[in-house]
Amino acid sequence: MAILKIARMGHPVLMGMAQPVEDPTDPRIHGLIADMVETMADAPGIGLAAPQVHVPLRVVVFRVPGERTEDKKDVPLTVLINPVIEVIGDEVAEDWEGCLSLPAMNGRVPRPTHIRYRAQGLDGKTFEREARGYHARVVQHECDHLDGVLYPMRMTDLTTFGFAEEMARAPRTAMTEDGDNENESGEAA
Repeated sequence: MAILKIARMGHPVLMGMAQPVEDPTDPRIHGLIADMVETMADAPGIGLAAPQVHVPLRVVVFRVPGERTEDKKDVPLTVLINPVIEVIGDEVAEDWEGCLSLPAMNGRVPRPTHIRYRAQGLDGKTFEREARGYHARVVQHECDHLDGVLYPMRMTDLTTFGFAEEMARAPRTAMTEDGDNENESGEAA
């Protein structure tokens, strides 16, 4: 196993469509996945897509800590090969996201809150699961990488995009209808 170099925003591998994996049981694919898991843990991160490690294949690994799930149960390490997502319902929520390919940056991203995903596992067999909330967000974020999409491309308000450290220091402001700045408490700034 090896820790792989993570591509950063601007690298061409992050902008293209990843290719399907022809044989999920191929030992080279299993080696890639083992390296991706080690790289994700080292970063540290909760998800990683193959294009992020300079491999344009449709492979994703992730795990979701229980404190971020609705039922407070961990989503264990999951490998998705050739994943497909189906949105269930119309509900969309906006929440903060970060990405190993955009180090130290965060932004608020709207995403569907309920999805079904289907993928092949390491054994080549297809499986299907439903996900809600943060679990659904993680799967969508990682699968976006397979289509050349980074989370800022999904954002609707770029004033919420920036370096996490700077944004944590600065009070959040929004423009009121009359053009004045308004802080989080609703007072004009």
